[in-house]
Amino acid sequence: MMLGSTPGWPAVLADGPVVLRPYKRSDGRTWSEVRIANQKWLAPWESAPPGPWAEMNSARAFGYVYQDMKRAARRGESMPFAVCLQENGTERLVGHLNLGNIVRRAFSSAYAGYWVDSRVAGRGVIPTALALAVDHAFGAGGLHRIEVNIRPENKPSRRVVEKLGFREEAYHQRYMHIDGGWRDHLGYALTSEEVAAEGGLMARWRRVRA
Repeated sequence: MMLGSTPGWPAVLADGPVVLRPYKRSDGRTWSEVRIANQKWLAPWESAPPGPWAEMNSARAFGYVYQDMKRAARRGESMPFAVCLQENGTERLVGHLNLGNIVRRAFSSAYAGYWVDSRVAGRGVIPTALALAVDHAFGAGGLHRIEVNIRPENKPSRRVVEKLGFREEAYHQRYMHIDGGWRDHLGYALTSEEVAAEGGLMARWRRVRA
């Protein structure tokens, strides 16, 4: 596990079959398989380094990604989670969720980013993962605000935050360089006070699903 100075980290979070855990070096082969299989699903929305997708998402490339995540977690700048599904007695990696750009003290905020294997999309995996991560961030993580920035065209990702009741609060013009150009983003946010009365974001999500 990635030992660090971030309050609440490392952590393993779970609800039903959805499990969030720190990455392991041995995740490389599975991570690569999922990423390569989902190139068309993921590439239009990610700020990726230049180069062939298969090369940038190889098991070898994961070694560098893993080290970067490990360093950021140790510095207290992020909480990177592997999103897994436990089914039929086995666990498989199906996505990623990171609470990054963590700033403490008067700001106490982080940005959430995520992706999921298209083969399990629509099953509530990422909304559940994000609800788990936000509740953890507001509790053991000691944070007050979580932001998510999404391209307006990315309707599946927008549905995730909208289902959970994130507040749309900004339109960022030419916010990030993605897929060959500077792309606009919608800014969503949630503070701890907005979900405290409901017993947390996971409690809200369970009521929405019911």
